Amino acid sequence: MKRFIWPAAAITGILLMVFLRALAGQGPANGWEETLFKANQAYKERHFEAAIDGYEQMIRSGHANGHIYYNLGNAYFKEDRLGHAILNYERAILLIPRDADLNFNLRHARDQIKDDIPESKDFMSTTFFWLDSLRPGEVFWAFGILNSLFWLTLILRLFYRSDGTYYLFIILLIFWLITGISLGLKWYEIETDTRVVIIDKEVSALAGPDIKDTVLFKLHEGAVVNQERSEDGWFLINLPDEKRGWVKAGSVESIKHG
Repeated sequence: MKRFIWPAAAITGILLMVFLRALAGQGPANGWEETLFKANQAYKERHFEAAIDGYEQMIRSGHANGHIYYNLGNAYFKEDRLGHAILNYERAILLIPRDADLNFNLRHARDQIKDDIPESKDFMSTTFFWLDSLRPGEVFWAFGILNSLFWLTLILRLFYRSDGTYYLFIILLIFWLITGISLGLKWYEIETDTRVVIIDKEVSALAGPDIKDTVLFKLHEGAVVNQERSEDGWFLINLPDEKRGWVKAGSVESIKHG
């Protein structure tokens, strides 16, 4: 039993430290009520540019949350700026993934994209399918609760070696491992998110990082692709069908914010 306790404790500590570090700096969206009120009022009065300025001011000041990104996406959509709308919807859905209005608006915005880019799913994201519908904090707390129950049961087993505590220990161990892996995967997704959104009306993907290079294919605003690397103001992007090309850095923006 002792051989099992110390590695498990180490794994628990590492996962908690890593996830807390990933969430560091994401302060609560408190204060700034006046700025938010003015931005919302501007949106209601159909002054969408003023609303955009207000929401972006809050984001730049570190007072962002899923609802502000969602409102910002709506304002951009009303201004017929599809790329920026999808960019902010995608940022919002990382924070409020089960919001029905957000999901509906994002699907509607995606329907406006001219490019047909299939969504890629790897084995792990397919297996742990529930992660897409959970916020990072929810995965963290689920693991924290199960972790506490797991260790309490483990301590209980040291004093009461009954069949009931044994089966409870096995069940909690399974769920502890699942939530622990889920926590690690959620953190990994956040830290390694390389997705970028095309924000220009049309972008030419070139064979190299030079405006004189051959045009390989074209993309349009709102398309979501992956960024491989950058070089002298250019991004090398790739699509799920293995197409690759260079685009100007200013024509795309990363979904991962900050």
